[in-house]
Amino acid sequence: MADSSLLQQFPGLIQGLGGLGLFLLGMVIMTSGLKALAGERLRDWLMRSTRTPTSGALVGACCTAILQSSSATTVAAVGFVAAELMSFSNALGIIFGANLGTTITGWLVALLGFKLKLSTLAFPLIFIGTMLKLFGRGRLAEGGLALAGFALIFIGIQQLQLGMTGLQQLFSFEQLPADTLGGRLQLVLLGIAFTLVTQSSSAGVATTLTAIHSGFIGFEQAAALVIGMDIGTTVTALMATLGGSVGSRRTGYSHVIYNLLTGAMALLLIGPFVWLCSQLDPQLLQRQAELSLVAFHSSFNLIGVLLVLPFSRQFAELLERLVPDHAPRYTGNLDPVLLEQPELALNAVQLSIDRQLAALTAHTNALLGDSACQRIALVPLQRALDETHQFTDQIHLQSSGSLNWDRLVAMIHSLDHLQRLHERCEEEEDRASCARVSLDLEPVRLKLIDSNRLILEAIDRRRWQQAEAASRQTRTEVERLADPQRDRIANAIGHGELNVPQGTDQLEALRWLRRVSHHLCRISHHQQQAALSSGSAISTLKERG
Repeated sequence: MADSSLLQQFPGLIQGLGGLGLFLLGMVIMTSGLKALAGERLRDWLMRSTRTPTSGALVGACCTAILQSSSATTVAAVGFVAAELMSFSNALGIIFGANLGTTITGWLVALLGFKLKLSTLAFPLIFIGTMLKLFGRGRLAEGGLALAGFALIFIGIQQLQLGMTGLQQLFSFEQLPADTLGGRLQLVLLGIAFTLVTQSSSAGVATTLTAIHSGFIGFEQAAALVIGMDIGTTVTALMATLGGSVGSRRTGYSHVIYNLLTGAMALLLIGPFVWLCSQLDPQLLQRQAELSLVAFHSSFNLIGVLLVLPFSRQFAELLERLVPDHAPRYTGNLDPVLLEQPELALNAVQLSIDRQLAALTAHTNALLGDSACQRIALVPLQRALDETHQFTDQIHLQSSGSLNWDRLVAMIHSLDHLQRLHERCEEEEDRASCARVSLDLEPVRLKLIDSNRLILEAIDRRRWQQAEAASRQTRTEVERLADPQRDRIANAIGHGELNVPQGTDQLEALRWLRRVSHHLCRISHHQQQAALSSGSAISTLKERG
């Protein structure tokens, strides 16, 4: 009998799970369309508008509400910090604001799913969106995809509501913990578990709204579940930081600490919120249960943001102490999570190349006798070059006609010349020593030292046009001086002033100077091209500098 009863109610359970799946699928499709439609513009706006933690929170909340993806906003913040385009303290504002922005999903479900019954228009909207995706181009097609995903969300909500009735017959909601402190804590844990299974707090909130709308659970139970779902997102964020960079781990830990503190505060606010609602209208929590729940969800997130923002700097310092920066000197900003956003990954590669070029240029000058520069360990730099090559190899762009494509190709050229310059310094150091002691090569050597100093200054200030001009002029001057020097050395050998081994050493040193000047000129050129092709973050930074 029990097995027969279970089988009879099984279709209801399947319908509920199917509705949840449709909701998740709709979220994925809508978010994908919105990212393609407005992602890059929103990231640019996010960076330009984040001057303080407060402005970061406001813009972060808006971007998350528009994109319907807190992960996209958070990844952008990590990328800006990794590329040194933003301080970690300001980036924290974005992370806090993203938490607030995610609550907009609950408002969409409560207002459009339950009040306006948008599910009746969902199928026509899906048809329109699909036609736009199939036959449209560019932004129109991506807008169609977002529209189809948006409509699919409400079909999922409708199916979830229908399946909830069958679930009630299969599972007694009265079995949920009683409304006590211990019971609420159990419900928080249940909410955390639900988010871990679905990997989406939005799906959990939608399911909870459906249950409270159907009268299966009370407001206090629903509030505790939503708090747990908010906390549950931190577990996913924490797992995502495993093996990540310092910036990723700090971001993940800040998310965990902030959500735990906000969740603890929200548990204490359930009672006062219920009391306030009863003062406004004794029947409010019964007649407007779902709207009251999303209002509570937004309220405790808003209060959490307002309380933590004045202490953003101290919060950032705490995270910096908890997660000290022991990242590799040259490649610490190459975070695998940035590969999800190619433009941010390119920012990180460009910064890594800048650091490696600065180190190698200073090493070259030290070899040439510049007392203001010091030699570096070349083996770690070789490892850094290899890591940068591997990271760059994982950046995949869909279009070969975009500015990002030009930027990627320019940086691939830069890395190639960096590798060749590294080989010159590692395998032919004796030729630099010969250039340092040869009076005949003195003009060429001094010219190259002066040019390298300008390149180092340009790297520090991100003024690649200046570096390219200086290195091109130096290469031209080195080439102009090279032929007369070659003739002078050959004549010295012929007159017996130099023996053949001595003359050969000087010719090899001259060839070394020419090659080094060539590689530095080409790297400066390609880095300048990469900066010009960056369409967003790097060019903005240049303008600020």
